[in-house]
Amino acid sequence: MAPRAIWKGHLEIGQLVCPVALHAAASTSERVAFHIVNRETGHRVRRVFVDAETGKLVERDDQAKGYEADRGKTIVVEEEELAEAVPESDKTLRVEAFFPCTEVDTLYFDRPYYLIPDGEAAGAAFAVIRAGLAKRKAAAIARAVLFRRLRAVLIRAQGTGLVADTLEFDHEVRDAAKVFDDIPELKLDKEMLDLARHIIDTKRGKFQPERFEDRYDDALAALVKAKTEGKAIPKPKPPEAAKPIDLMEALRKSAAAKARAKPPAKRAASRRKAG
Repeated sequence: MAPRAIWKGHLEIGQLVCPVALHAAASTSERVAFHIVNRETGHRVRRVFVDAETGKLVERDDQAKGYEADRGKTIVVEEEELAEAVPESDKTLRVEAFFPCTEVDTLYFDRPYYLIPDGEAAGAAFAVIRAGLAKRKAAAIARAVLFRRLRAVLIRAQGTGLVADTLEFDHEVRDAAKVFDDIPELKLDKEMLDLARHIIDTKRGKFQPERFEDRYDDALAALVKAKTEGKAIPKPKPPEAAKPIDLMEALRKSAAAKARAKPPAKRAASRRKAG
């Protein structure tokens, strides 16, 4: 059974409307979590808010959101004002356009969710939408107010369901050109390009996410277990320092490896040609 939905609404494509439910596709609940405690007693400590100028405790009812308009001048914004300013959610994912899945730069991906039909009556409409996206290998871009923010959502077919990724807005994604501007453009000769291809070919494989383990969290879990059982704290072996690469030596090794990989007939033909 699917976990409880975090949002329910409608997926709307023109005149086609389908009740849907949104589920988180990723979770951090399995990670080791720590509390802030008093080292002497082990009791958890409470976070309190104090006035930065007076040092006096500020009770919850006296706390508000503020925006620093000018240096030293803060505008207080009440929750009621925020509620009125934020667009009302009509619980609808309105599809605005379709395009190939490959057109979306992964830089814009924010957070993944699963989208499923909400109720038996939604099954047929959902199946039509999912099959259409899958057959055309297309993605749908929709807008909706999710979690008190107007968001752009990319919807794609996956298996028997849909995956919905919230997207970063264009102004939130930094211009790569500004970051890469100081990287010099070097003209590489054929041997260097052959080396790059050889390095990639020697590590060629398939994306297998199950092979990428959270070693940091595993280390924390081992630390907590050892302290709980009164055992020695395990010390992981530090990774070996990478040695600087000599490009010319790497080129020679690459050429030798390619020569060994050639069939005997081709090696003989290469020697005759060289002679």
